[in-house]
Amino acid sequence: MVFDFLRRGAPAEAPEAKASAAGPVVAWHGAGRVAWSPRDAVSLTRTGFSGNPVGFRCVKLIAEAAAALPLVLQDAERRYETHPMMALVRRPNAAQGKAELLEALFGQLLLSGNAYVEAVAGEGSLPLELHVLRSDRMSVVPGADGWPVGYEYAVGAKKHRFAAEAVCHIKSFHPQDDHYGFSALQAAAMAIDVHNAASRWSKSLLDNAARPSGALVWKGGDGQGVMAEEQFRRLSDEIDANYRGARNAGRPMVLEGGLDWKPMGFSPSDMEFQKTKEAAAREIALAFGVPPMLLGIAGDATYSNYQEANRAFYRLTVLPLVTRVAAAVSEWLSGLSGEALELKPDMDQVPALSAERDAQWARVARADFLTAAEKRALLGLPALAEPADG
Repeated sequence: MVFDFLRRGAPAEAPEAKASAAGPVVAWHGAGRVAWSPRDAVSLTRTGFSGNPVGFRCVKLIAEAAAALPLVLQDAERRYETHPMMALVRRPNAAQGKAELLEALFGQLLLSGNAYVEAVAGEGSLPLELHVLRSDRMSVVPGADGWPVGYEYAVGAKKHRFAAEAVCHIKSFHPQDDHYGFSALQAAAMAIDVHNAASRWSKSLLDNAARPSGALVWKGGDGQGVMAEEQFRRLSDEIDANYRGARNAGRPMVLEGGLDWKPMGFSPSDMEFQKTKEAAAREIALAFGVPPMLLGIAGDATYSNYQEANRAFYRLTVLPLVTRVAAAVSEWLSGLSGEALELKPDMDQVPALSAERDAQWARVARADFLTAAEKRALLGLPALAEPADG
């Protein structure tokens, strides 16, 4: 707190020397370095999601929007309204529906760069149930050729081994790892640390009556001398009891003869912590691909209006994510069932993109040089079935 630097302590005993020959190297290498938070998935989730409102809102915004997109199932010939694969996606297990499972799936992918879906085998070719597994508990078991031959799920001391075909592993691109993905939290880790540090600084400032730290200067009765140990202890205890903390905010300090208060440090306006915090928030939003305007970050005018920002959010972030995940899941399920089916988002039912979709439909409809089959292909629709001969 404010006056801790005034405290006098008894002379400390000399610390024991490290026996390791690498001790001096470690001490020299670590001196004066910036204290960044750990970069493992569990620590990043704790600091960037559970402990940071911007990271939390970015993940929730993307995961909920992506899980709410309607999906369609089709093959090269037609689009299916009812199909066992669609029934499985709509009701993946007894405890979750489509939205809950997909929100967990997208959330794991955003937080760790990896998402794992377990298939519970049933009597038919398709799985009986689908479950999203926690990424921090899963590890890839590579084979001799480098490709995964299984997955290991660890909870405490217990471990379970999955066959490779029983798990669908979806990962984000990682340029330096063959088996695990790179998450947006890792890219935003420095901005998250800065944002959290600015929040802690603001809280400490409020606890200290919103005033910078300072020093009590002792001049003595004749302008010289050193404060006696008993006087120092009594003054420190009085400051702790009567002037520290939010409950003593604004309380005037009564100084004895020979004491003078010298403020130290910068004011909040000089340090511009609020601007630093807003800049860090924009960097976090940038890493996740969320327009800052959608998060209510003040001072951002990248988009002319909220509708434009929302359209860019769906076009550049949500749709690519859903398309990639749906393609991976449908390819995995098609391999289990033996049917060549494609699961994709239904862009005709995305309200944020309705204006773009209307313009595309009108443009294709006016193209008289295209056949009906070519128009359907341009709009992402399957070809019409050939009429049966009478």
